[in-house]
Amino acid sequence: MLGFGDPVADAIGLLRPRTVLEPSLRAAGDWALRFDTFPHVKVGGVVRGRCWLTLDGHEPVLLEEGDTYLLGNPPPYVMASSPEARPRPAKPLWEGPTAGIVSIGPDIEQHTYLCGGHLAFDDRNVSVLTDFLPPLVIVRAADPRGRHLAYLIEMLASEVEASAPGGSLAMNHLAQILLVHMLRAHASQSDRPTGWLRALDEDGVGAALRAMHADVAHPWTLTELAQISHMSRSVFAQAFKNQVGVPPLEYLIKWRISLARDALAHDSSSISELAQATGYLSESAFSTAFRRVVGSSPAQFRHQARQTLRSTASGG
Repeated sequence: MLGFGDPVADAIGLLRPRTVLEPSLRAAGDWALRFDTFPHVKVGGVVRGRCWLTLDGHEPVLLEEGDTYLLGNPPPYVMASSPEARPRPAKPLWEGPTAGIVSIGPDIEQHTYLCGGHLAFDDRNVSVLTDFLPPLVIVRAADPRGRHLAYLIEMLASEVEASAPGGSLAMNHLAQILLVHMLRAHASQSDRPTGWLRALDEDGVGAALRAMHADVAHPWTLTELAQISHMSRSVFAQAFKNQVGVPPLEYLIKWRISLARDALAHDSSSISELAQATGYLSESAFSTAFRRVVGSSPAQFRHQARQTLRSTASGG
């Protein structure tokens, strides 16, 4: 509940990721597959060969061996041997593949081999991550982080093919590790990301951000956060808003309410205990802040969330 002081770990933990590994794709000759839009995040990479990735409304992008990509709430897209290839729907091919592999084209050595899957998150708090992701992030094989990401993709491909005991657990963890490394790479790229991702490598604003995550119950003031960042109040407030997108205390409120939403849906803590754990002096102050952000009282939210969980568990 209190977090780790690490915005990436805190956000991913809060989102309760569920990994859905897709079959690997082995393709040769002329080919093109069109994928429908999907919620949340997809990660993947080119284990062998090369291909073109075209998001609707965007220019084609060439992916080469060792390149890794992340798609964040993307529009429909096409993976193809060339931008001119005529695509067919991918969905029918993904139903019932043999040994976790979809094969297209002739059985020759010169083929493209892709591996990946998507991560679904708790809808209640998914904006904590997806609001700050572009539709496409690419880490090239030549990037300093590229070698590690390519290795993770190869391990993921091996697990998909092996279908060995414990494979689902291994694949779930590998996909989440891959996501973390992709977020780090995105945060370090020259076309700077927005939101808290932008502040991760900053000594000033990043230090204040980590402090808030490490002790969310502390009654943080702008002065304290500015001191941690070694800035004046006015300079810190402007720098935080420029990098994260919202003022520091507004970010803190939103993060506290995100934690509270998760706890109300999954934990048995009383509303009074949640108020204290998220830095509010009274249950009424917590309830007022919660209603302002969420649009319902904590009690109403808990009732609705528990009903949804029961309905999902029963298949309703």
